[in-house]
Amino acid sequence: MRINKFLAEQGIASRRGADELILSGRVRIGQRTAKPGDDVSPEDEVYLDGKLLSHKVNFEYYLLNKPKGCVCTVKDEKGRKTVLDFLPPGAGRVFPVGRLDYDTEGLLILTNDGELAYRLTAPQSEIPKTYLLRVEGTVTQQQLNRLRAGVEIEKGVVTKKCKITVVETDKAFTKLHITLTEGKNREIRKMFSVVGKEVDFLKRVRLGDLTLSGLDRGACRKLSAEEVYYLKNL
Repeated sequence: MRINKFLAEQGIASRRGADELILSGRVRIGQRTAKPGDDVSPEDEVYLDGKLLSHKVNFEYYLLNKPKGCVCTVKDEKGRKTVLDFLPPGAGRVFPVGRLDYDTEGLLILTNDGELAYRLTAPQSEIPKTYLLRVEGTVTQQQLNRLRAGVEIEKGVVTKKCKITVVETDKAFTKLHITLTEGKNREIRKMFSVVGKEVDFLKRVRLGDLTLSGLDRGACRKLSAEEVYYLKNL
């Protein structure tokens, strides 16, 4: 097994994050410093910051209805509340899968299963994620069609085609559902900014077929075995 996959399965970080740990010299295999691409076997002793890691891992999976006003990190240097503050007592060491902005709420998975985290966030997976959003005023059909076809949100960065439906509208505001298969930083806010609209509410409501049904804002629950199986086979 590759060392970055081993670290990911330990719930320490994603594969990409594990590569960064390895490159920083914090990981050892036996008495030597690990290098990207190294393989490890069950007989190898692997250390992170001098601490011996076990080859046995008990995976945990949680679904959080993230509220606004917290960050999707394990800890925050500014002292802000993190998504880990909403886990139930006794939860193990898990990390958020992907990120929602500080002012964005909704469906977030937390786990120590690095392999699943990688599958859910890898660009090539193209897993559909649906958001509910609100903008001031009305949105024209021309603006919607432009967004659906893909827009340039930064120099050389063009969004993929997406699905957008109007949920509710009047002269004061418009609520919409948008389904993306990618996850660029602040993508939805930047998209609507291109057509002159500011998003004042954003909530992820669906990941594949997984929803927040019955889960209040700020509430967290364990995923069922059926839900975990579904996510692993998306």
